Amino acid sequence: MAPAGDRAGYWGPPTSTLDWCEENYVVSYYIAEFWNTVSNLIFILPPIYGAIQSYRDGLEKRYIIAYLCVTAVGLGSWCFHMTLKYEMQLLDELPMIYSCCMFVYCLYECFKYKTTTNYPLLFLLVAYSIGVTIVYLNWKQPVFHQVMYGTLVAVLVLRSVYIVLWVYPWLRGLGYTSLTVFLLGFFLWNVDNIFCDKLRGLRERLPPLVSVLTQFHAWWHILTGLGSYLHILFSLYSRTLYLKYRPKVKFLFGIWPVLLVESTKKQ
Repeated sequence: MAPAGDRAGYWGPPTSTLDWCEENYVVSYYIAEFWNTVSNLIFILPPIYGAIQSYRDGLEKRYIIAYLCVTAVGLGSWCFHMTLKYEMQLLDELPMIYSCCMFVYCLYECFKYKTTTNYPLLFLLVAYSIGVTIVYLNWKQPVFHQVMYGTLVAVLVLRSVYIVLWVYPWLRGLGYTSLTVFLLGFFLWNVDNIFCDKLRGLRERLPPLVSVLTQFHAWWHILTGLGSYLHILFSLYSRTLYLKYRPKVKFLFGIWPVLLVESTKKQ
């Protein structure tokens, strides 16, 4: 993907099947794609807080796992963009599949009794994850991964639309915000891929602090990280409403949304 203009760095030549539009080793000798790397903090830190809060509130373990899956994606993506090594690329892309499968299970089990386990759905998602993993390890085509990931996202969108239209219409704001943020990130991801040459030329003419804003793959991380976090909030809000808890969305420091639920540990 990326044209000429990169520098040599600590991790050596890229071995990944993808090399994004950000110029390699321009900001740091030790980080191949600096902005694409540090932008993963939004995948790492907020979900850790969400997992801790869910544990404190005594919520179901699958939601704690969902938060930690997002953190795993962020850590894998950090390693990938820092090194541009194929092994690290797998640590980024495969957890994306696994985390989405976790999201699907959580969202499709929102309206079930607390002690039940949907073994057929669980088996299907595990089989999907294993199948994608085996195929992708032997057929190193990024488009295959993107299609498999997009399929899971489409399944999540359909279920989310069903919930906000037919079950909890008052959650439209949260549900549609999550979807819109994610789609905006996807749009910028495509712009970054399609117009990479022009973006690199533009960066050469802009002041450094302004040119950073054209790192659209980093914006993809920020927006999809936020969208994924909001999706878990949406799923968890739907679940706690069904269980007749009293969830509330509040903003940490007046900025970051968090879900507070009346503690269930004594119930």
